[in-house]
Amino acid sequence: QDSDPTVREEQVERLLSGQGSEVTVCDVGLEQSKPATLRKNVTYIVCAVIFNEKEEVLMVQEAKPDCYKQWYLPAGRVEVGESLEEAMKREVKEEAGFESEPVTLLLIQEQGPQWIRFIFLAKVTGGSLKSLSAADQESLQASWWDRQSELQLRGRDILRLIESGLKYRLSPGHPVTLPLDLSCRHVVQRLVLVFVGAEEHIWVLLIRGAKLTPMQSAYYDHDVNTLGVLSLQHNGRQHGKTDGVCFNTLVALTPDHVQRDEDGRKVEWTPTGQPPRVEHPCYVWHEVQKQTLREKLLEKTRNAALVPIHSLY
Repeated sequence: QDSDPTVREEQVERLLSGQGSEVTVCDVGLEQSKPATLRKNVTYIVCAVIFNEKEEVLMVQEAKPDCYKQWYLPAGRVEVGESLEEAMKREVKEEAGFESEPVTLLLIQEQGPQWIRFIFLAKVTGGSLKSLSAADQESLQASWWDRQSELQLRGRDILRLIESGLKYRLSPGHPVTLPLDLSCRHVVQRLVLVFVGAEEHIWVLLIRGAKLTPMQSAYYDHDVNTLGVLSLQHNGRQHGKTDGVCFNTLVALTPDHVQRDEDGRKVEWTPTGQPPRVEHPCYVWHEVQKQTLREKLLEKTRNAALVPIHSLY
């Protein structure tokens, strides 16, 4: 990592604008994890939310024995060698008969690094609706659903995804965000960890050394708020070597309204407007100097107009 604060601020600006960069250092957890390998230790699911001009949503009727004739959004596992977008297009074609293009990521769901679902808002670009005469092991047929008529759903979890798609079409909650074609060996998060202090001063936590060891958090008097994903990086071309994904994530450290000591007792506390002391020598708080970057970070922390990431635990 470059120690020049100006260079660091430029790196943060690139991430805020939706760009990415190669993962060259990982400070915590890499020694405990194995490289991501599809079908072995990671599963990626892609799911497409597609509407027609009537705001009906594209649904497919399942052919699998455990959910036979039930309805679901076009979805499935990413195969070896595929990008996330290629996998989404393939699933829509196989299950619904349509050619399609992703518009944006709507949200990401995870059950830890071993199971991640990427939900895309997408649009039809060609093909025709799959009918019963074309039924195969992928699906029985596809149909447009008005969301009112009765339909036997495979799972009600998709209702939230459909609602997210409708909301985005009406008023986009985040910029258009699609995966960046940058390879990564592991499933990692690159955190842009910020602290907003008094008079709109803002700090970013930086790494200042590559030889790092895991540290215990002593910030029991602060909340860590994940605001959303700025961008994500995935390539997937080389099995076992580029199956990883990097989430560039904006996180805010905020003082807890109720302060407690190490024994859990409430204590009197007055905000200092300064970030908490860093207890590890390889990290340092950097106060953002560039006015435009400070304004962008303040806006992002207030509005959180980013791709949401939800834990299903």
